[in-house]
Amino acid sequence: MKVNGEPRPLVVDRRATLLDVLREQLDLTGAKKGCDHGQCGACTVLVDGRRANGCLLLAVAQDGAEVTTVEGLAPDAEGMHPLQRAFLDRDAFQCGYCTPGQLCSAVGVIAEAAAGHPSHVTDPGQPAEGAVALTAAEIRERLSGNLCRCGAYPNIVDAVQDVTR
Repeated sequence: MKVNGEPRPLVVDRRATLLDVLREQLDLTGAKKGCDHGQCGACTVLVDGRRANGCLLLAVAQDGAEVTTVEGLAPDAEGMHPLQRAFLDRDAFQCGYCTPGQLCSAVGVIAEAAAGHPSHVTDPGQPAEGAVALTAAEIRERLSGNLCRCGAYPNIVDAVQDVTR
């Protein structure tokens, strides 16, 4: 598989999850092991540009995939993705445990909305073609699979909106 833009030939146990391989074999510890059941989003990474829970994916099934972790988000001149900068500016984290998953999920959310993929709260009267506007309600719905035990949700929504305006 390709991880953060770099080809990574790996030999993995067929039972190993993508999260375990990223953390234990590749030393990419940004994605966190939270619930290990796909319910908290702490392990969210991008697989072929789409957000996915690394704890639920078998690593062997990702043969040929492009995986992006928080460590591989495209840097700006200061070495940060615009969402990382917005999270800092908006104080959109407290303990930071969920932040890598929130960031990867937010990158996926922005791409999904730009591609016109509706969510549960998207206005059904919206034209089927074109981007979905990322309102606060859209962002909350789309990020609902990523839990923050510290309660930084309002600042996370604000940070994502800052990047999408």
